[in-house]
Amino acid sequence: MSENGIAGGPVNGTETVATPLKAAPPPPKSAVLDSAHLGDIEGAFGKISVSDPGQARTFKTRMATMAAILGPGIIVMVGDNDAGGVATYAQAGQSYGYSLLWVLLLLIPVLIVNQEMVVRLGAVTGVGHARLINERFGRGWGWFSVGDLFILNFLTLVTEFIGVALASEYLGISKYYTVPFAAIALILIMATGSFRRWERAMFVFIAITLLQIPMFLMSDPQWGRAAHDFVVPGIDGGITSGAVLLIIAMVGTTVAPWQLFFQQSNIVDKRITPRFIGYERADTVIGSLVVVIGAAALVMTADYAARATGNSGPDKWGDDGDAGMIAHWLGQVEPLLGKVFAIVLLDASIIGAAAVTLATSYAFGDTFGLKHSLHRSFKDAKPFYLSYTVMVGVGAAIVLIPNAPLGLMTTAVQALAGLLLPSASVFLLLLCNDKAVLGPWVNKTWLNIVAGLIVGVLLFLSGILMATTLFPDLDVVEVSGYLAVVVTILAILIGIGLWWVSSRQRTDPAVAALNKALEGVDARTWRMPPLALLEPVKWSPGTKLGMLALRGYLVVGAILLVVKAIQLAHGS
Repeated sequence: MSENGIAGGPVNGTETVATPLKAAPPPPKSAVLDSAHLGDIEGAFGKISVSDPGQARTFKTRMATMAAILGPGIIVMVGDNDAGGVATYAQAGQSYGYSLLWVLLLLIPVLIVNQEMVVRLGAVTGVGHARLINERFGRGWGWFSVGDLFILNFLTLVTEFIGVALASEYLGISKYYTVPFAAIALILIMATGSFRRWERAMFVFIAITLLQIPMFLMSDPQWGRAAHDFVVPGIDGGITSGAVLLIIAMVGTTVAPWQLFFQQSNIVDKRITPRFIGYERADTVIGSLVVVIGAAALVMTADYAARATGNSGPDKWGDDGDAGMIAHWLGQVEPLLGKVFAIVLLDASIIGAAAVTLATSYAFGDTFGLKHSLHRSFKDAKPFYLSYTVMVGVGAAIVLIPNAPLGLMTTAVQALAGLLLPSASVFLLLLCNDKAVLGPWVNKTWLNIVAGLIVGVLLFLSGILMATTLFPDLDVVEVSGYLAVVVTILAILIGIGLWWVSSRQRTDPAVAALNKALEGVDARTWRMPPLALLEPVKWSPGTKLGMLALRGYLVVGAILLVVKAIQLAHGS
């Protein structure tokens, strides 16, 4: 049995774990919380036996293995091109044409670096992101992180149903039919009791996103202009506050906190182990390319809609602008094109809703030590499925409330995501440098440098987004210069902190003992031992101060954001 009595035993007879740090070596155990997370890999396109050594020799067997593993990376990325993403990319195309395509290209390495770290955490530890934070950094930080996630994910879910409503009403169907139908469909797809059936259903929706290809080709693409704007940074009309904020929104909608929690838990639920990390990395890279290509298609389609109807320019979007408006413009030019865009929006909303809600239910199971697997039936994991059902039901109901402040919710989601992303990334970095957790899979020095730079940029963007949300008249261009200096200092401090942690680990007796235990161990078979057997994380005074400062920033930012939302709701 495992530390909580739900699951136990090694993943298979060939896998080993590190020598525990607090007790004499017990029989090999897994840290896996739910026993349903152990066994054969059952993917949408194939199955891999738990006894498979994961060393495919021929091209055919490698492709068969890749097909079976394919899923978590593509689903999390395509799910990120959700209703909010469609609206953001549509605004970028309508307001600035192709000139912001270079932002999407720069997001590819950010997506890959962040999600690759999550891949290793899921495959090596066998537990979700929420549980790792809770166990390694204490319940205070765990509840703080998961509480933020629950609030953000719920608000994001509401925006997904807003997308369903906008798309269906353009297609001539009342939201009072489509929103409840979409909610019921989401619940039925998730509660089949089969991971494979759920993943296959998700791939059906992903296949529908391929409509972006004919949609894009019907939108008079200007290939030379696109090639130039992908590789040469620039902004039509020059640098303005509106352009800077839109760039931040593009980053915020493409790199979201829920992605970290979803992919790690989905990898665990799919039973992917270190032997298949290479395949899951490929899955993640493919997903990042798919999401950027889809985003580019949306930008270029929106540009065509605006040009063809004389609605180009930032001043034409307005406070009430949304993706539904792009569908109307496209419909004026070519009715079929408007309908295709609406279907793409509807499909993106459903994929996003499924992924965001499942991420929350996974975290719910992790936090409370409950069974939380798509391999289990509704009867066998009622709290897991009920948490998903209640969240979907309430989210759909809010969208159906007459005169609900839906636009305000959408704005709050973007601001809150920008606020929480740096915090999520810092926890991710700390976990990926925790040798007791990842053993031979900890971050390399170059990866810490890149990831630290990414965290610094995210803090910079988060600061701008929060400042402008609270103070709309702020000169973003001027403030950006000051914030850049502050964030540079923070990035240097983060780098120094990571270096200090690394140097301390080299002299820590417990870490030295672990390093000795890892000598000669095959990384492909190493799994994290039960969390209860690991020495608790010890933060230096500097690390504690930095984390408390981060917590203070989140608390103050969240309070100010609530105050601003109340003011907007009362028209002030």
